[in-house]
Amino acid sequence: MKILTVAEMTLRELARRRRALAFLLLLPLVFYVVRHEYVGQSVRSVFLGIGWAVSTAALFATAAARSVDPRLVLAGYRVYQVYVGRLLGLWVAGAALAVPFLVLIRFDAPGVRFDAVTLAMAFCVAIAAPFGMLIGILLPRELEGTLVLLTAVSMQMLLDPADTVAKVTPFWSSREIGTFAVDHTGTDHLTRGVVHGTVYTVGLVLLVGLVVVARQRRRRHLRYAAELEGVRT
Repeated sequence: MKILTVAEMTLRELARRRRALAFLLLLPLVFYVVRHEYVGQSVRSVFLGIGWAVSTAALFATAAARSVDPRLVLAGYRVYQVYVGRLLGLWVAGAALAVPFLVLIRFDAPGVRFDAVTLAMAFCVAIAAPFGMLIGILLPRELEGTLVLLTAVSMQMLLDPADTVAKVTPFWSSREIGTFAVDHTGTDHLTRGVVHGTVYTVGLVLLVGLVVVARQRRRRHLRYAAELEGVRT
């Protein structure tokens, strides 16, 4: 199946960047260790760290595929197959990055609602993959995209979750669900987090799909060189 083939290609491309992926895992780990004394802050920091790590991995994969996608289309792949396959591969990679931290929280923070922690982490991965792809499409250089992602995560950490601006940031859902998981609040936080995460995930998936289709239609896959004088074809 072509979608699975593209997903496998994406995973292989990310696997080549083992050192970069290792460094990506350091950020959420540092967040967790530094704020380890405060369970709520450490768990919420891990969510943001995972969101940044998966977004950056998606940025790398999108940048690496910039020259590959037109060839896949010429080879008979449909645009949606390339897009869905890459997104699927990034979700799988994101889940693999998140699992070690879920295990860490499970055994190191037994007082939290682990099901809610898992749900928040799932939304982080689900949102981060298309978010990183969108940045990778709009910004051609990896360094610029990485700085934009880092800025987005920094804003998420500094803004008051109750502010209106904070509610439109990508990973606000993880903070709301994290509050429900750590502070054992009522289901209001859980409901708001689930609604926000679902809307953001669906919206980003559709938005990136539209951008990919629009750009692919504008791209000229074949350019015919002008026939040289005296040369017969």
